[in-house]
Amino acid sequence: MTRLWLIFAQTTTVCLAALFVVATLKPEWLPAKGVGEMVPVLQAPQPVAPAAPAAAAAAGRADSYHDAVARAMPSVVGILTSKEVRTRNPLFSDPALRRFFGDRFGDEAQKATSLGSGVIVSPAGYILTNNHVVEAADEIEVALPDGKKLVAKVVGNDPDTDLAVLRVQGRDLRAISFGSSEALRVGDVVLAIGNPFGFGQTVTSGIVSALGRSGLGINTFENFIQTDAAINPGNSGGALVDSRGNLVGINTAIFSGTGGSMGIGFALPVSTAKMVLEQIIKSGAVTRGWMGVELQSVTPAIAESFKLGTPDGAIISRVLPNSPADRAGAKMGDVVVNIEGKKVADAEGVLNAVSSLEPGRAATVRVIRKGEQVDLSVTIGRRPKPQPGGN
Repeated sequence: MTRLWLIFAQTTTVCLAALFVVATLKPEWLPAKGVGEMVPVLQAPQPVAPAAPAAAAAAGRADSYHDAVARAMPSVVGILTSKEVRTRNPLFSDPALRRFFGDRFGDEAQKATSLGSGVIVSPAGYILTNNHVVEAADEIEVALPDGKKLVAKVVGNDPDTDLAVLRVQGRDLRAISFGSSEALRVGDVVLAIGNPFGFGQTVTSGIVSALGRSGLGINTFENFIQTDAAINPGNSGGALVDSRGNLVGINTAIFSGTGGSMGIGFALPVSTAKMVLEQIIKSGAVTRGWMGVELQSVTPAIAESFKLGTPDGAIISRVLPNSPADRAGAKMGDVVVNIEGKKVADAEGVLNAVSSLEPGRAATVRVIRKGEQVDLSVTIGRRPKPQPGGN
């Protein structure tokens, strides 16, 4: 028994010694480690989506109008005009010298330049701008967005709306897309694009602050879009676009006590601009209807005095001699309430309704005379060049 125990002890000792030697000198001969050992887990490689281009990443962002600007900006141009201005040198102001040498003796010619903006409205080279931008200019130069400069000629102008149409000869001109000014709502986002202070193309944003602004004394025909988008000197004639980059107005004027933007700007609606554009391209001028009267809007006090019931319409304060209204029998004191079956709210409404009628056609004008309705048949005339008070 003792012998067997000695054999077992010796065998165990030899085996342990052999295991120690192998573990020290050849550990790879030993079997793999058992369950429960902490081993790192390598994650299988996952497919990586390609990075989206920057333009695609920006597209559709709710906080950006980049797409609208990119669509409209190539159609907005800068306009540089120059004209000769003669000034009199005070050293040559002696009346005797001027009688001898002539009235222009001592006059000095100088070039006066001014800046504005315009909108390309046709690939054929037609450009819309304000009349006051190009009025009386001797030379007109258009600066395209790519830096090219082209000489422009005036096709026609319309002082009543302060619009003018220019034309340039060029290739690859990108015309702006027209939107709908009738679809605008107060609170809609709009962008003003132009060339303020000659800095180059500049974009400002705002909202439609009001619609149908009139009685401002800016133009004969007023139906302005009011916006708080910053409009500064040099923006005149530039584009007012909606949030999709469609033209909805031509920036025309600002209300300012300093000459800079104070958050009140006015743009002519694109519906007016299109009418003027089409007529000028067709005939070189704008033709409007005319009755030949001076008007005053009906106020509540006038309505009560004339027993009209409601302060609607316009009272005729003067009938021009031998005018269409005079020949039709209109009288001072008549209150115009309806033209061709459509009610008119005020003097501005009468002016706009008559101007839209074709000269030479007979139109029915309803007036209130001494409390009674009278229908006049007025053969509409052609509106003459702007004259104060004439409607």
